Amino acid sequence: MKFQLIVNKSALWIAGLLIFFARLHASSQEHAPSSPPPAHSSRHSGAQQLFATTCAACHGLDGMGSERAPDIITNPQAQKLSPSGMFRLISSGLPGTGMPGFQRLGKPAITSLVAYLKNLQGKKLSGAPLPGDPQRGEMLFFGSAQCSACHMAAGRGGFIAPDLSAYGQAHTAERIRSAITDTAQRDSAKTMATAITASGDQYQGIIRNEDNFSLQLQSTDGVFHFLLKADLKTIDRARGSMMPSDYALRLSEAQLNDIASYLLNLRKSSTPTATQHQDDE
Repeated sequence: MKFQLIVNKSALWIAGLLIFFARLHASSQEHAPSSPPPAHSSRHSGAQQLFATTCAACHGLDGMGSERAPDIITNPQAQKLSPSGMFRLISSGLPGTGMPGFQRLGKPAITSLVAYLKNLQGKKLSGAPLPGDPQRGEMLFFGSAQCSACHMAAGRGGFIAPDLSAYGQAHTAERIRSAITDTAQRDSAKTMATAITASGDQYQGIIRNEDNFSLQLQSTDGVFHFLLKADLKTIDRARGSMMPSDYALRLSEAQLNDIASYLLNLRKSSTPTATQHQDDE
């Protein structure tokens, strides 16, 4: 009887001890601080919420625009805005466009909004698949398409037209194809001239500088020509793009996709163009 009583008491004591430790463990789990979320998920969370409450009503939750306001994520003009330019736009607004200023948010909040938008812009572009073959596009760019006669890419090519090394960072494949084939889709136009001297020499290029007495042209080979107007017989001017207007006929859809893919592929190794404003030629 005594032995059985001792065993029963021991069993009760052990059971009580197990219950105590179980409750202690549960309590420690309940009050233990939760592990921090991954850095990439919390980095822009505050700015995302600010965008949702301040901007999304007009620009949409994804920033892709609505009936009230334009797309500010994939639109090339929005892509080309530098961080400082975007900061000024958010802070001061655009008078006459319905875009109010949000200076009241303060510098830290606006800075975080800019970083959030630039992050979204980069994701939209970098996440898009390449429509063609970058290697074939490189061969076309420096070969039969003759893009490198005027443009530079990855340190090679001409320099009379904008350097396209980082062009793909702010433009989609569709936008690149349009800039190549449709002159109306090119954002910039330059004043070009054909100057003929009294002796019959002819110079053609972009007007880089001009006054009442002289004219400075840059020809397609990059050479600058300083001409005195007194020595010129005629000056024919034109406003437009130096790029050929027949690329839609000269290049197939596959070739256009290859060139676009080459420029898009360069963005991986190119310096960001957040503070640059490249022409679309």
